[in-house]
Amino acid sequence: MNERNENADIALMTEIATLYYTEGETQEVIANRLGISRVKAGRLLKRAQAEGIVDVRVRQHPAVSAEIEQALKRRFGIKRALIALDHADSDVQRANVASLVADHLSRQLSEGAIVAVGMGRNVGAVADNVFEQGQRQCSFVCAIGGSVRAGEYMNPDHICRRLAIKFGGDSETLYAPALVQNLELRDAMYENPTIRQTLDRARRADLALIGIGDLSENSNMVRMGWFTPQETAEARLSGTVGDMMGYDFIDIYGRPSMTPMQGRVIGLTITDLARIPDVIAIAAENTKAAGILGALRTGVIDTLATSVTNAHTILRLDEATRVDDKSG
Repeated sequence: MNERNENADIALMTEIATLYYTEGETQEVIANRLGISRVKAGRLLKRAQAEGIVDVRVRQHPAVSAEIEQALKRRFGIKRALIALDHADSDVQRANVASLVADHLSRQLSEGAIVAVGMGRNVGAVADNVFEQGQRQCSFVCAIGGSVRAGEYMNPDHICRRLAIKFGGDSETLYAPALVQNLELRDAMYENPTIRQTLDRARRADLALIGIGDLSENSNMVRMGWFTPQETAEARLSGTVGDMMGYDFIDIYGRPSMTPMQGRVIGLTITDLARIPDVIAIAAENTKAAGILGALRTGVIDTLATSVTNAHTILRLDEATRVDDKSG
């Protein structure tokens, strides 16, 4: 197909998609109006979706979402919950959750706002799902160091840059590794003026975007080899259920885990996050319910973004472990 024909097809697909999805016309009406067969109109509609001209997103009914949101708000004292429908494809589910966070950012970010940005697939997906927002002059600041193993997509520096482009603002890099060998080295790096300056700015953020990690085989830290299999296994045995994007490892009650993995990440801490007005925690994967529960119990999360299955599992798990905690 030559370039002229391809451009003509794109224009036709865009026109058909606009008539169908925006103006509500039937395929038969569209076919008659454009002088093509109904079969061709249907085929071009499917192609428009496959090529990204059309982005169809199914939202949960507001009444159902409101019921789950209210249950989570009452139980954990959070300000809001953003609940997306489950999907069999983990990438699609991640995008569905991220799009809710992107919409929240679009509504909440005001001129000159500062956003502290974490790392990971869930945080990275938010940048992909934000539509161009004009010039809001927001600042996106790395709240954790970088990692070569994470790749560009999941690194906070690249996420900040993508968000800055979408919101017409600026980004600030934390010039430090995400992970160091021990607590002493981490504390020494905190004395570096450049590192301290960026982290101080992140601490003054109006919002924070963080992921919630777990210790499953598919988790970022395990896949990237941040910790040895033995360290990960010992952490699980000690009661560790996850981390708040590497800032702090926690047990299911939201308490710091007693593990040697603790204290080796250069970034904000739970204490730092507690001072930020809107901490948005994002976790789409259905393996993360225990980690999400532990994170909610720290009391620092203001906005939770997750899936329907996770939301229900968290509520049930909270009931079960509260009973166990009292009886123990």
